[in-house]
Amino acid sequence: MTVNMPVPPTITEFLGRPDDPDRRGTRKPGPSSPERGSSPREGQRVRPLTRRQIEDHLQELGDLYAETSGGGPWAWNQARGAFLRRLAADVRRPGFELLIAETTALTGCAYGFPVRGDGPWWEGFDGYLPGRLLRLAAAGRLFVISGIHVPSRVRRQNQDRAWNLARRLQKRLLTDHGAAVAVTLVNSSDHRTVEALRSWGWRYVEGDTPRTAPLGPFRVLVLET
Repeated sequence: MTVNMPVPPTITEFLGRPDDPDRRGTRKPGPSSPERGSSPREGQRVRPLTRRQIEDHLQELGDLYAETSGGGPWAWNQARGAFLRRLAADVRRPGFELLIAETTALTGCAYGFPVRGDGPWWEGFDGYLPGRLLRLAAAGRLFVISGIHVPSRVRRQNQDRAWNLARRLQKRLLTDHGAAVAVTLVNSSDHRTVEALRSWGWRYVEGDTPRTAPLGPFRVLVLET
């Protein structure tokens, strides 16, 4: 994988860290449907970081990634270093944005960048995108989401709710940039990441089905506003 292509997204999760409730005055859940309760927004603010703020928060962002990557201390150090190197490369891309979710501490983040119809970002996407997405890129309406890091409950519960944190983060990235579609690369064998993304509204590109999946190490998923 070259340094000029976006790395397949990392969908990581906190283990054992509860989400905070996030809206006052919402309807309380009934005893038979605890997952359909109040949206967990109270105290969980989503905001973008400037490039300077990203530099100031590198320690926290690296810790967040390490905590959610699994493995022992050696694996954490390896994963943390690789993550920070990828982040440093992405930050230099025009229009790059990183959103954080926070209460009294960092609870999640998502990041990506808008793309055009030319440029080095296409390396790795060649042959994967249909003409419709290429035209959107040429018009400045396509956005690459490089990573989403959220608590485990966000992946397991209420995935279809608009206030699901992953959905909030990915929607905010698109609306901030006026993008019509988000796109991301996923390792073909990474079924866990595909499952999480699809639960948050992502889908395969047109013509990509289990029987017609393109050859190669990656698959493309898209998210429409």
